Amino acid sequence: MRGPFLRSLAVASAVGLIGCGPGLSQSPPQFLPISAQWCLEGTVPPRCIQLEVPRGERQYAMGLQLRPPLPPLRGMWFPYDPPAVARFWMHRTPEPLDMLFIRHGRVAALEPDVPPCMNLPCPSYGPDTPVDGVLELAAGQAAALGITVGTPVRITPLPGATPSAPAPD
Repeated sequence: MRGPFLRSLAVASAVGLIGCGPGLSQSPPQFLPISAQWCLEGTVPPRCIQLEVPRGERQYAMGLQLRPPLPPLRGMWFPYDPPAVARFWMHRTPEPLDMLFIRHGRVAALEPDVPPCMNLPCPSYGPDTPVDGVLELAAGQAAALGITVGTPVRITPLPGATPSAPAPD
C-alpha cells in the first residue's frame, strides 16, 4: 500500500492536486503529535528538531495548510518508501517554509524561504530526482541551524510514537 500511495501522492503533488481533494477545502488545520525527531550532528548543546509525521493520504494532503508559523526546532516529516520524485507546493500555507529534500541520509536539495500561495495556480518545488522524504521547517530555520545541501539527516521515531508509515484512511 505504501509504495503505490506515495507514488500517486508525488504525481498528484506534481500536477497540483494536493490540498484540493474532497473535504479538504473546508478542513481546519491539522496539528499532529510529535512522533519523530532529527538531532543535528555536532551541535553543543544538542539541537533536536521535533517532527510531526503525517499518516495516510488525508494527513499528507493537508500538511501544514492554514497553520500558524512553526516555532523553532519544529517541523513536519513526509517519508517516502520507496523513494519518489516529490514536488511540494504552498497552497493554503500562510507562512513561508524551508523545504528539505532528503536522500540517502543527507539533504539532497533545499528550497529556502518558500513563499505562501493562497490562490491557485501555485508553483511547485523540489528536485527532479527521487527522495526518501521531505522535511518542512519555518522559513529561515535551515540557515539558522546551519543546514545545507549535504547535511547528514537521521530521523528517529520517539519512544511510544506510532510508526511513520502512512496508514490507510
